[in-house]
This record gives sequence, C-alpha cells and structure tokens, in this order.
Amino acid sequence: MNFFREVFSEEEREILSSYVTNTDSSIFVLTNLPEVIKGALFSRYSRSSLGLRTLLLRDFIKSEDSKFSEIKLFEENSESAKNSKLAIEDAQKFYDRILDGYGDDSIGELGGAHLALENVSILASKTLEDARIGGSPLEKSTRYVSFAEKISGESGASNEFRFFQDQNLLNSSHRDLYLKTCRNLFETYINFTEPIRIHVRECMPKDPHVSLSAYESSVRARGFDIIRGLLPSSTLTNMGIFGNGRFFETLISKLRVESLLELNQIGESAFCELSKVIPSFIRRAEKNHKYFKDFQNYGAAKKNLFNNFSTKNLMTESIKVVESVSLIDYDRDAEIKLLSALLYPYSELSLTSIREKLKILPQLERTKLIENTIELRSHRRHKPDRGLEMAFYTFDILGDYGVYRDLQRHRMLTQERQMLSTNFGYFTPFEIEDVGLGPDYHEAMDRSAHAYNVISNDFPFEAQYVVPMGYNIRWFMNINLRSLIWLTEIRSTPQGHTGYRKIAQEMFKKVEEVHPLLSKYMKYIDLDDYSLGRLNSEIRKENKKQ
Repeated sequence: MNFFREVFSEEEREILSSYVTNTDSSIFVLTNLPEVIKGALFSRYSRSSLGLRTLLLRDFIKSEDSKFSEIKLFEENSESAKNSKLAIEDAQKFYDRILDGYGDDSIGELGGAHLALENVSILASKTLEDARIGGSPLEKSTRYVSFAEKISGESGASNEFRFFQDQNLLNSSHRDLYLKTCRNLFETYINFTEPIRIHVRECMPKDPHVSLSAYESSVRARGFDIIRGLLPSSTLTNMGIFGNGRFFETLISKLRVESLLELNQIGESAFCELSKVIPSFIRRAEKNHKYFKDFQNYGAAKKNLFNNFSTKNLMTESIKVVESVSLIDYDRDAEIKLLSALLYPYSELSLTSIREKLKILPQLERTKLIENTIELRSHRRHKPDRGLEMAFYTFDILGDYGVYRDLQRHRMLTQERQMLSTNFGYFTPFEIEDVGLGPDYHEAMDRSAHAYNVISNDFPFEAQYVVPMGYNIRWFMNINLRSLIWLTEIRSTPQGHTGYRKIAQEMFKKVEEVHPLLSKYMKYIDLDDYSLGRLNSEIRKENKKQ
C-alpha cells in the first residue's frame, strides 16, 4: 500500500505528528484540528495534486494568512492535550458500556472522524463512495488536476506513472501486459494534453473582456475533460471521507470481504488508523468479532446464490448496446400521490382519504395546483417539497465510466452498477477526431480492450484496472421526482462535463414523454450545448480573487 508516498523531513514529521495519526502511510486520520480547518483542508484537497499532509503544512501550519496558531485546539505536551486524551479515554469506556449493555447501533453515529486515503485506485474509490448514509466523500478531480506526472516508487530507483499495481497481476504471467497497457494510456494522455488545449483555444478565441487567467482555467478544465477517458481505472487518486462511526464500521466490513486485494488492504489500514481515534465505534468490524464473521458469512452466501442463478439463467452469447438512457419504469399515479403528500400536513384526513378526494376532483383543478407549486420556484436552489418523493422513475443507463463516477456521487436514490469491462464500447470526444488524434486514441483503447480480454480469463476482478474511463458501463437508477429535479438541474449546468450533461438532459426528456406536466418541475434544466462551459464560472472565481 506504500508504493507511492510523500517524504517529510524530521522537523516536518515532528510538526505533523500532532495532527495526523501517521506520517509514512497512505492512509491516516486527522487529529487535534478544529472542524473549520478540516473542512477547508478537505475542500482544498480535491483540487490539488498534493497530499493532505503537505497541504496541511504548506497552506495552514506554515501560512501566516491561515492564522493556524491562533485557532488550533491543542499544543503537544500541553495540559489541554493531556486532558483531551483523558477525556477521549473516558468517552471510549462510556461508549463501550453503552454498546455492550444496549447494543444500539445509533450510538455509533455520535462519534466521527476524517479519514484520508491517498494513492488508492479510481476503481477502489467507487466502492469507497458506494455507501450512501453517514459518510461524505470528496475525491481528487480529473478536471482541475493533471495526472501526467511520474513519481518515485518504493525504492526511489525509478519513476512510474500514478496507477495501482495489483500484486496478483504483478505476480502473474500478465504482469508485462498490464504494466505496458497502463503506461501506454498515460503516455497517450500526456501526448494529447497540449494539442487538445491548442484546439480548444482555436475553437473558442479569448474575448478581450475576459481575463487571461479565467480563460486559461476554462481551457485547461475543458482539455482535461476531453482526455480523461484515457485514464485507466487503476489511476491513483486521493480521497477524503468524513463519516460517523456506524458508517465506518459498515464500510470497513464491506472492504474486508471484497474480491479485490486493494480493497481488503484499504479496509485493514482504515481499521488500524480509525481505531486510534474512534475505537469504540468500529470494533465490530474487527476480523475476529462475531458481528463481522456473521456479516462475512451472510455476504458470501448471498454472492454464491446470485452468481449461480445468473450463470445458469442470465448468460447470453452477445451483448446488445442499447440507448444511453432507458426509462424502464415509472409511477402511473404520480400526480395523485405527490399532491396527496403535499396536502397531507394541511389536513386531518388520512392519506387514503386525501387520495380518494383528489381522484374525483376535476383534472383541471389538479393541474392548476401543480402548476401553482411549480411557479413558486424562482431559482434552482428553491427545493421542492418532500411530497415529490412519492413519484419514482427507474432508468437503465449506459455511459462511460467517467460519467458514472460523476453521477454516482448523488446519494438520495438507489443505484447499482455492473462490473467494469470493455464489452460495451467506448466514447470518443469529437474534439479528439477534429484535431487528428483519432487513430492514436482508438489504438490506445483497442490495446486496453485486448489486455482486458486476456487478463479477465484468469483475473476477472483485477482486469477492471486496465479499462480506461472512456469505456462504457451499465448501471440503473431508481430515483424519486424530488431527487431527479436536483440531479438533472445541477448536472445540466453549463460548467458541467458534456458527458453527464447529456445523460441529465436525456433523463429529463424521458420523463417529459410520460409525465409532461410533472416534467415542468425541472424548470431550471439547461438543454443547450456549450464549448467552454466553465468560462463564466472561472470569470466569477477570478472576480472574487480580485
């Protein structure tokens, strides 16, 4: 897990030791820092190529502007630090007694931690972000940060691109194929960077009224968006996760039973580090604990059941590539259900009685009420009422892995993905073809498909590491109307990636076909196309700096 790591001087290690649980591992926990610093630090983290500890040193501890020394909580060896340690120990004993005496899982939600995970693969990051409740993840951006630089390996003797090197693959006959394929993808990514930026500038010349900084930031973001499909899912990224104890207990348990060795290692390291700050809340995720063993046995039985059934009944000779967004199910009584829920707090009738009264009400009256509620929203941040959660839609989506990564971050819905593969083809940005790089792009993607097909015969799970983000993956979403409004409106804004903008726009159009009235709730969806969509956002950011 420490193939790539930051190196600190003895002085820096001494300083950092008060604020992180370790200075030499890729996984560690923040300690003795106020929430305002941890929040600001994680926010900075997602748009930087630097590690969290380096950022903490450079932008906070050593920065005069941060006023770090004035707002930090404890100094090492101070009386307050000793008292803090005693308080933590007393709290641990208290929580242990509560958990042993009552077994109330909600107790685990009263304590939390900031967990930093550095140099984990993009593939692993999706599993880490799957958990929806109790945790808030933030991941390094492929839009603002270049993944082109090489870094020293464990021995420091050679440089390597940032991609995860799975030991099962390195110890197999597929070692050379895997390494060469990943390196080729990174080399192609590097070779495309400047030609694509030049092309973006030619297509969208700078307006004299726009600052050079804002313009170049937009060009840079657009360029990275175009070439990100070349990055393999083995690409190393950095993550920050804030979660409560209950969240981390479940997450660690899941990581320990996953099929990838990397996820098992992350689970072990996370348990070790979190045990230093919230031990009471995650102790049931320990390997020998009866709760974990029960969790492990249940999970294994479930996988075995569904794998056997799928192999016997769901195998096909060929895979059909369908439209990118399919609406396969929706609520036929959506209008009645959502109006009943909206009116419920303003009545003493049962929900059933309200529904019955609405059914005999003239359609014109129901339509008018819905239209009036739509008119009340004067901007996107006016959230619709919870009554809209009564209407649901189920979408089957086929999109590239990069788009999936963006849309997976939405929590208030049910979604499930299939394994990443090269079976559904890949997305080719038109800019790559326009600039004449199409042949090189297709060659890199085809080489990856070949490697995947060879490796997957022996290592079906590990073969996913070699698949670039431009390849398509299939997943479904079951989502209520309220969440869908938020998703489609925020993911269709001009500054969004063109890939997920199209998915959001298509979801809106599917709803519009079956529920033309209810689709009007999504009144701030943007259906236009933009070349430099982030430009206005960068201009606003530049103005704030000024």
